[in-house]
Amino acid sequence: MSIHLRRLSTLFFVAFLWIGNLPAQDIGWQIGFHGFADNREYAKSGLYSQSILGMRIAPELIFSMDSAHFLHGGVNFLHEFGSVAAKDVVPTVYYNYRQQGHDFYIGMFPRKDLLAGYHRAILNDTLNYYRPNIEGLLWRYGNKIFRQQVWIDWTSRQTETEREQFMVGLSGRVNSGSLYLAHQITLWHDAGKKNNTDENETPVRDNGAAMLKIGIDLSELSFLDSLDISGGGIVSYDRLRSIYDWRTPKGVITDIYAEYRKIFIANTFYAGEGLDIAYGDRFYTSGLYDRLEIGWKPLQYKGLESQFTLSFHFTRGAVDNQQQFTLRYNIGKLYVTQR
Repeated sequence: MSIHLRRLSTLFFVAFLWIGNLPAQDIGWQIGFHGFADNREYAKSGLYSQSILGMRIAPELIFSMDSAHFLHGGVNFLHEFGSVAAKDVVPTVYYNYRQQGHDFYIGMFPRKDLLAGYHRAILNDTLNYYRPNIEGLLWRYGNKIFRQQVWIDWTSRQTETEREQFMVGLSGRVNSGSLYLAHQITLWHDAGKKNNTDENETPVRDNGAAMLKIGIDLSELSFLDSLDISGGGIVSYDRLRSIYDWRTPKGVITDIYAEYRKIFIANTFYAGEGLDIAYGDRFYTSGLYDRLEIGWKPLQYKGLESQFTLSFHFTRGAVDNQQQFTLRYNIGKLYVTQR
């Protein structure tokens, strides 16, 4: 049995002992399925071409005392098509508090829906395949006008052989009718190994990005199901302590999204200096970049979501393409006990 599974078994045992001593509670379950096929033809831009095909399945048990406090426990299993054995099995164990607009998480919890709004320039979409969970804390508050969230994701614990790495983020949005103002900020900290004396060890690195955009949601004013236009500025910041001080390349970025009867078109345009963002999409290292997406959502029904996207990547002197199909299916049920 792997170390992760042994830890998970221990956590489950402790959770069941705790629950057994509680008064009546609600018990539920949920299962998330994520299938994906992503073919990336990036050779003309000099980036890494690859095909990512596989599936994830994530069963969870849910325990709650009331409508505000929830304890989740489960696993997230990845299998890449063609592999002999499981690629990765990670625990999903977390506490969630939801009350009066507040939403708080601590533990190892799914990033889906929590960080989905981040721009690819800051958090690339490959994270959805290989890092499904946040390991840390997240708090958010929202109403119809104002939304804000802050989080920390611990990506590597410092040991004699592993570096200390974590990322913090802040994002939010303010609505005023059809207009809105949105921001996204991240900082990734990459420190050395414990008790390390190697002079050739990579120094401490701080890396991140900040984006501020103003947009307009015209969905209710057009015949389209969705129409959103936004634009603003983005800056990345990076330093390697004792090697170089802060570098802050910047530029302007615009986004357009339109959808009608399961067909959508999206376009992102960036112009400025090349951005060096550790977890960002590498296309933004180019000073001029445009991404055009044409997509179709064939299956949308009771927890079932699918999407096919054909993307074209335009950089100076090169045009690359990408074909992506994803399917998510989420089912579950909460059994309410009498109190």
